[in-house]
Amino acid sequence: MTRERILVVEDEEDILQLVEYNLRTEGFAVTGVTSGEAALRKVKKDPPALIVLDLMLPGVDGLEVCRRVKDDPAGAGIPVVMLTAKGEEADIVAGLEMGADDYITKPFSPRVLIARVRAVLRRRDFQPPGDSEVIRIHGLVIHPGRHEVLIGEQPVSLTLTEFRVLHFLAGRPGWVFSRYQIVDAVKGEDYPVTDRSVDVTIVGLRRKLGDAGGLIETVRGVGYRFKE
Repeated sequence: MTRERILVVEDEEDILQLVEYNLRTEGFAVTGVTSGEAALRKVKKDPPALIVLDLMLPGVDGLEVCRRVKDDPAGAGIPVVMLTAKGEEADIVAGLEMGADDYITKPFSPRVLIARVRAVLRRRDFQPPGDSEVIRIHGLVIHPGRHEVLIGEQPVSLTLTEFRVLHFLAGRPGWVFSRYQIVDAVKGEDYPVTDRSVDVTIVGLRRKLGDAGGLIETVRGVGYRFKE
């Protein structure tokens, strides 16, 4: 069986070797490069199944690499997992809004790295439900056509915005979305809203969902996700 190939972009040799070793141990085929320019050449020549991308690179940095990959139709579908130093919350948000699929903070556990990579690859193959498809997850039933949410057999009364946010997040379990991404998905890009408005909607959702409200997880400094 062909092993899935992962491109690792990291300019620190010790970290590059650590990531390569652990991915190979788990059965992946790995190519490592130390610059953004080399990464872009590799992606163009032989697109990988996934990119592990450091943000702090000499020359073309990780955010620019992510942007170029996602803007290219040939690379738009390649998942990107960012490697970032703690405290770079603005870069994390920028990367996710450019299309990155997940992030790992340095220093990191190799076990966490492998788990995140496998989760992103699973999500790559996951087809989110259509706008009219009923979602059943963690005891919740979300019915778009009826604008109905059930916990067990008990209906939950939600506003239109609360329902759209829940439907959007629950349709992509495990995916992290920034507040701006949530707004774009449920209101449209031109809808005037603040970060605080999204937070207020999430608070209301959690309260109305009761114990199930914990399924909506806060990713500190980034946004929200629905439990996988």
